[in-house]
Amino acid sequence: MTSTTHPLRSRNFRAFLPQSGRSRALWAGVAACALALAAFGGARLAAQIEGERGIAPVVASGDIEIGGIEVNATGRTAQEARANGYREAYKLAWDKAHGPALDAATIEALVSAVVVEQEQIGPHRYKARLTVVFDRGKAAQFISGGGSFVSRSAPMLLIPVLYSGGVGQVYEVRGDWQKVWAEFRTGASAIDYVRPTGSGSDSLLLTAGQPGRRSRVWLRGLLDQFGASDVLVAAARLERQWPGGPVKGTFTGRFGADNVLLGSFTLTAPDEAGVPAMLGQALAKMDQLFTDALNRGALRADPTLSLAQPDMDPGLARLIALGRAAEAADVAAISAQALDTAEDTSVSGGTPSPVATPSPEPKAAAKASPSAAAPQAVTVQFASPDARAVDQALAAVRAAPGVDSAGTTSIAIGGTSVMRATVSGSLEAVAAALRSRGWQVSVSGTTLRIKR
Repeated sequence: MTSTTHPLRSRNFRAFLPQSGRSRALWAGVAACALALAAFGGARLAAQIEGERGIAPVVASGDIEIGGIEVNATGRTAQEARANGYREAYKLAWDKAHGPALDAATIEALVSAVVVEQEQIGPHRYKARLTVVFDRGKAAQFISGGGSFVSRSAPMLLIPVLYSGGVGQVYEVRGDWQKVWAEFRTGASAIDYVRPTGSGSDSLLLTAGQPGRRSRVWLRGLLDQFGASDVLVAAARLERQWPGGPVKGTFTGRFGADNVLLGSFTLTAPDEAGVPAMLGQALAKMDQLFTDALNRGALRADPTLSLAQPDMDPGLARLIALGRAAEAADVAAISAQALDTAEDTSVSGGTPSPVATPSPEPKAAAKASPSAAAPQAVTVQFASPDARAVDQALAAVRAAPGVDSAGTTSIAIGGTSVMRATVSGSLEAVAAALRSRGWQVSVSGTTLRIKR
C-alpha cells in the first residue's frame, strides 16, 4: 500500500530531499522567495546610504587665513581689474592681521593662496569677497605671536545638526550647514575638529538624535572609529517668519556625552537668499564659542570615554565606594538582627511557648508611635548635575528623621541618580523634613523624587 504522507509533514529528514517532481517544485519556490527577500532587503538597506550624500572637508593647514575681505577695483581690462582687486585684498588682509607696515611687493610674497568666496567680473570692474591665506612660516616673524594659540584642544568629533522645517538632519542630505563646516579651514582654529565626510555609513551613525543618547559605551565606540577624544555639537535651527520673508537662526553649541550647553546666539537673514551668508557668520561665532570654552577649561577630557585610560573619574569612584559601604552596613545590620533572633530562640529551648497577650484596643493602636513601625525600603530619585549634588542629596536624606540608612544604587552625572533608603518611620515625615530644608519632594508609593 502506497503512503500518502506529504514530505513536509514527515519527521524523517530524508523526506525533505527532492525525490519527486512535486518536492522539486516546492524547493524551487522556497529558493525563489529567499532570493526575492534578499534582493528587496538589500535594496532597502542600500537606500539608507546611497544617493548624493557627503561633502569632503577641505584639508586643514597651519597657514594664517583672513576671510571676509571685500574689494571693488577697476582697470582697463577685466584681468587688470582682477589683479588690482587682489593687490587691494592683500593690503586689507595684512592690516586685518595686525601686521607691521610693509610695501606691497613684500606683502604679496607672503601670500600663499586666495580663496574666492564671491565675485562679480565686468569688462573694467572686479567686485568680490575673498579670503587671503598667508604662509605661516614666512608671516609668523611679522605678526605678533605668529598667530599661534596658547593651547589646542584634543581631537573633537563635530556633529553639525540642522533643524529646518521641523526636521532635524545631519548627513541625510547635503545641507548648507554641513557645507559651511566642510569648507571651513580649521588650521587657524584652536579646536582640532574631526569632520566626517557624511557619506557611506556616516548618515546612519551620526544623526540628529545622537547627541541626546546617554550611552557612553556607544559613544566610546563611535569616537574610536573616527579617532576623536570627545564630541562637539553645533546645532542650527532655522525659522522662516513668512514665505519670502526673514529667516531667524538660533545656534547652540554643546559638548560631551552629557550634552553640556556651552552657549547660544541668534542671527537673522533678510530672506532665503541670505541664509548661506548667515550660516557663514554663524560658523565663525560658533568656532569662537568653542574656543572660549576651551580657554576657560570647559572642554575637559572625559576619562569615561578614553579607551587608553579606562580609569574611572575619582569623584565618581568615591561616590560608588560610599554607596557600596552603605549597602554593606545595611547587610551587616540585617545579619546581626537575624543572629540575635536565632540566639533568643535557642535560649528558650527551641519553640517558644505561646504567651497570651491582650489585643490592643483600636484607639491605642491608632496612637502607636511612628518609630515603632516596621522598617521599609524606599527608593529616592534625585537630580545629579555633578558630584557635589550627589553628596548634598545623600546628606539631606540621611539627616532626615526616621531614615536608618541611605546609599546610592545608580549614579548618572548630568541626569537622574537613584539611592535606596531604609525608613523606620513615616514616609510623609521624611518628605516633610526634606521640604523644610528647601527640597522639592513628590511622593509616589515608596518612591521619593527630590530636587532643589
